[in-house]
Amino acid sequence: MKLLHTGDWHIGKLVFNRYMTEDQRYLLKQLVTLVKEEAIDVVLIAGDLYDRQIPPADAVSLLNEIITELTLALGVKVIAIAGNHDSPERLDFGQDLLKNHGFYIEGKLMPACEPIEFYDEYGPVRFYPIPYADPAVVRAVLRDDSIKTHESGMRVIIEQIRQSMDNTIRNICLSHAFVIGDALPETSESERQLSSIGGVAHVPVSLYEAFDYVALGHLHRPQRIVADHIRYAGSLMKYSFSEADHIKSVTVINLGVKGDLDIQLKTLKPLRDMRRIEGPLEMLCHPDVISGANREDYIHVTLTDQGALFEPLKKMRAFYPNILQLERSHLKTEKDGEKLTTHQLKQKKPEALFEAFYQEAVGTSPDKNLMTHFHAAADKAMTSEGGEP
Repeated sequence: MKLLHTGDWHIGKLVFNRYMTEDQRYLLKQLVTLVKEEAIDVVLIAGDLYDRQIPPADAVSLLNEIITELTLALGVKVIAIAGNHDSPERLDFGQDLLKNHGFYIEGKLMPACEPIEFYDEYGPVRFYPIPYADPAVVRAVLRDDSIKTHESGMRVIIEQIRQSMDNTIRNICLSHAFVIGDALPETSESERQLSSIGGVAHVPVSLYEAFDYVALGHLHRPQRIVADHIRYAGSLMKYSFSEADHIKSVTVINLGVKGDLDIQLKTLKPLRDMRRIEGPLEMLCHPDVISGANREDYIHVTLTDQGALFEPLKKMRAFYPNILQLERSHLKTEKDGEKLTTHQLKQKKPEALFEAFYQEAVGTSPDKNLMTHFHAAADKAMTSEGGEP
């Protein structure tokens, strides 16, 4: 049996006030093509199908389009769980009807995690979908007052599963959680922190040791957690500049007999990459620099110029239309300056105000020659206005 593990699609996401739906459709169409080319039997979506509990209409339409292509056009089985961004109740709509067409969606946590069973030439494979739920929800659903954290909730859920699990066959788990091993995994700015009493949202990887493969969702960088068969597929695309160095992929798993796994990462090419560029304004706008990159990419610009620049964002956008952030390198490390009231500002001498402004704008103090010119200009201005020089 051949599986494809993906997750964290976040359809309908806004990045710097731009909807990513067009970019997401471009990648999801590639995913459908990959499923066909790789002869995938089951697609596993490990949560966060949408980016918000009430997704925009275009997001709902796109998910419907992709799931329809996978299940009805290709005949592939799809198993999906809710993530912390999803609305469990909305995902559960039409659940029983959709199962008849090969789409198995688990939105709300149930008192018992019933496995989904498929067969291949080596026998049965059981899939255990565990949708995301806050500890308070887990406590209420399972009626266990001892559940206070994500760890204690997941421990009880998996202990229930293991009571009836057949360890002689292949067992697959889908889980949306912050799973840790000996060290913390790599995180991204675009991941919403999971809430928990005391701020502890981690789940130890040891809880999943009974499964033959664990398809994790929540973290956006593709990565293994201690063992190759326990891993995050990562997000569909880059959703913050903290992910600029990520290589996004989906995970293809070829299941043989129990204990025999072949795991491969398959990359998808985005419509627009998300990357950082740095340098002086003139250099970044030089034809040789521009010609070597995709001008349509989503860009974070760090300008290293000293001194004032006139409308740098407007000039840059003539060459890079999808600039999302622009900053000055000599300003980004500055500490917050002294906060002064209007009365305090009036008490400051003009040269002191000019020195503070120059320090903030340029990053260095004005030299003696510049201050001589400033005093001459200030004296001329004060004299022309009838004030005291």
